[in-house]
Amino acid sequence: MRRDIILAVAGAAAVATASDTRTLTNNLLVPACPRKGTTTYKGRVPDQTKDFALTQVDMCYTDTAIAITFTAYNETNFYFDPEQGTNDDIWEYEVMEAFIHHGTEDPQTYLEFEVNPNNVTYQSFIYNPSEVRAEGAPFDHFFVSDPAGDGFTAKTTLDKEAETWVSDVEIPLALFNVKNGKAKGTKWRMQFLRTITSPDTFPNQELGAWNPPDEANFHITRFMGRVLFI
Repeated sequence: MRRDIILAVAGAAAVATASDTRTLTNNLLVPACPRKGTTTYKGRVPDQTKDFALTQVDMCYTDTAIAITFTAYNETNFYFDPEQGTNDDIWEYEVMEAFIHHGTEDPQTYLEFEVNPNNVTYQSFIYNPSEVRAEGAPFDHFFVSDPAGDGFTAKTTLDKEAETWVSDVEIPLALFNVKNGKAKGTKWRMQFLRTITSPDTFPNQELGAWNPPDEANFHITRFMGRVLFI
């Protein structure tokens, strides 16, 4: 039996409460590296059907970082703008994403991390006090201007024959005020997301999520799942 921990079941007592069941269907237990917690999703936004391209997230933590492997299956386009660089609008094309908040409440501020098939990354803290990106409410971005210097890493591999792309990333725990070696037992809210488009369909996109919101808006934070570092 594999040693990786797989948990994507609503109502897991360690990470969810009864009040979550209206919107939260996914939870994840994450061990220290090299073991990994694994989840997959096919949820389509906003339909909430399970027919989106299969996407996988493997996660563990070190003394200093959250280590995530994003795997995109059923990929036929690998579509990106080669002129884009760090913190450009890579989300207009194809990306895999994580929203990350240290805590248990529906967050108003959280990290948005994205990576595209060209290994270009986007990292910004999102200020979303309405928790739904409400019209007329504040919604702002505070970019991480030197991700490499701050401890972010990313390595992306494309396999066009297998129709997959994989990104291995590390995100520093200190961004979330987690001191070195103190991640065990911490509780998080996270969302995992993917966009798909092509030269023929751009700028229209297909949207997928681990716990898909019921409208075409990733920034509804009550839909962020619960994650426990064990």
